[in-house]
Amino acid sequence: MTAHSPIRTIASDLPDTLRARAELLPSPDTPDFGKAFDRFGDARIVLLGEATHGTHEFYTARAQITRRLIEEHGFNIIAVEGDWPDIARLDEYVRHGDARPRAGEPFARFPTWMWRNKEVLAFADWLRGHNAELPEEQRACMRGLDIYSLRESMHSVIAYLDEHCADEAAEARRRYGCLTPWQDEPQFYGRAVKYSGLAECEDIVVSQLDEMLKRRMEFIAEDGERYFDAEQNARIVRAAERYYRSMYRGATESWNLRDRHMFDTLQQLMAHHKEARAVVWAHNSHIGNASATAMGWQGEFNIGELVRKSYGDQAVLIGFGTDRGTVAAASDWGEHMQVMKVRPARDDSWEKAFRLTGLARSLTDWRTRKDAELVSALSEVLLERAIGVVYRPHSELTNHYFEAVMADQFDAFVWFEESRAVTPLGPEKPSGAADTWPFGL
Repeated sequence: MTAHSPIRTIASDLPDTLRARAELLPSPDTPDFGKAFDRFGDARIVLLGEATHGTHEFYTARAQITRRLIEEHGFNIIAVEGDWPDIARLDEYVRHGDARPRAGEPFARFPTWMWRNKEVLAFADWLRGHNAELPEEQRACMRGLDIYSLRESMHSVIAYLDEHCADEAAEARRRYGCLTPWQDEPQFYGRAVKYSGLAECEDIVVSQLDEMLKRRMEFIAEDGERYFDAEQNARIVRAAERYYRSMYRGATESWNLRDRHMFDTLQQLMAHHKEARAVVWAHNSHIGNASATAMGWQGEFNIGELVRKSYGDQAVLIGFGTDRGTVAAASDWGEHMQVMKVRPARDDSWEKAFRLTGLARSLTDWRTRKDAELVSALSEVLLERAIGVVYRPHSELTNHYFEAVMADQFDAFVWFEESRAVTPLGPEKPSGAADTWPFGL
């Protein structure tokens, strides 16, 4: 992921300090798991991370914490690192009583197992049952934050306009025709702009969003929820055009565009929902404060950093980690999912420090403890592991570790010494599905 300094040595007293402050946790497969997180119930936004995109314990732990925050503390938004149209299909199921999504839908593009798995479905089933007892305006929603749904978002905008204004639908088809040739493989759009002299589509997609915003009050009066969905899809088209064009100008710029879009989407959700309180599910690399990591030191920012700057103490950033076990991942882009063995963590990593505590499951909290000794112990620079949808165990240092100061990156850390892979639903990559290239985080 980044260049690294020579191997660092874990301070001899660090494991003892962590062990003394750790709070033991029950299995995340039990409802009692979420009780330890009541202390964060006063926040407006709780960001829950993961060290991989394919670990059962991370998904079930986030589900249990989120259940607790919804039931006991009034949280009403679950915003995840997934595409808006795909997560909207889940939202229709959990909030409006639509049929349970079939095995082949949604999440048709690589990596399908990231959200199409038994762990997510179990949470969606619970949320549907919880919402069924509530008036519609009080039901908790699920929303997608990501940027990869160019084709689906264009189609959603046009479908909405077909129902509400046929003339504007025809104009939207004309405008989006600029991007239509690239909708299945949008990464090639950026290459064509940079290397083949293709005219940019930016002004065209911006004008489409502007036209919708001009009639916002009129459309909201007709059907506020449907319009909100269409407007957000128009925002995604605008952001995706910039994102895919930026990919050939450098990884830092495209990363920042993506995380800025995800943060902006979160802000739209906070403004749209009454008494909004949100739980965010995303990778540690997105929800931890990037300014405390090698990512930030090389110019990247993320959702966690932007949320912390905007919400201060009203936001809680919780990281997750594991030492060993199995993970659902692919060996390369577009390859089939495998259940892969996770190697024990490096000796110069935060994961090794937590492994040396000898604890199977724990919560380390320095937000509410106000423990100067703990914060000092967590303020050194060590490596931290990040496994996305691709895992290359034989080149872990290069591909899966970055430097981090944990005290400033998170407010708390959830530890699982050993973990196992999520269970996907159905085939992991239907034929012809587009990849969310180039990032696996």
